Amino acid sequence: MKEIVPQTEIYASFLSRLQGIYRLMDRKYREAADYYGFHCQGCEDNCCLTRFYHHTFLEYLYILNGFETLDAEMRKSIRQRASEVSKKMNAESRLMCPLNAGGLCVLYAYRPMICRLHGISHELQKPGQPAIFSPGCEVFTKLAEGKRYFKFDRTPFYMEMAGLESELRQALANAGIDTQKLKMTVAQMLSRGLQCVRP
Repeated sequence: MKEIVPQTEIYASFLSRLQGIYRLMDRKYREAADYYGFHCQGCEDNCCLTRFYHHTFLEYLYILNGFETLDAEMRKSIRQRASEVSKKMNAESRLMCPLNAGGLCVLYAYRPMICRLHGISHELQKPGQPAIFSPGCEVFTKLAEGKRYFKFDRTPFYMEMAGLESELRQALANAGIDTQKLKMTVAQMLSRGLQCVRP
């Protein structure tokens, strides 16, 4: 992959707007979590062991910006773990995210959308189609048994993310920067990303 963004002025405003979307996500998630009494404290089926792929330059740039806030020693340690996890991906399906340290995410404020929304039952509404309902994680499902469904519609967040991503890609294209499709885990972002993106 070619270098994506050599100057922060190209993408800084996009990341600021992404923060706004994240705040709305977090607020809605807390509403649902409070309704069900679901407050994740970590479990054996840790979602940080789940292989999530991320597809937006927005989140790619955002997590790398967060990574740069860590001290040099921690960055080196995380980058090493990220490289190890990336190498093992073909052989193992469940590998701990390199940002997990002692059960906590060291870049929690910069975590991607799927990490923010995971665990609670939700719905998606595609145009002209009935809503698609998805269950939460195993711990949530047991906890929520017998409770009425709290409407947690991810659709507005997906739409806002898609719109902002489209604007960012256009801005990158206007600057002559490659905007090929992206499919990366957090481990791949951190092990390769700093060679591709310089904030």
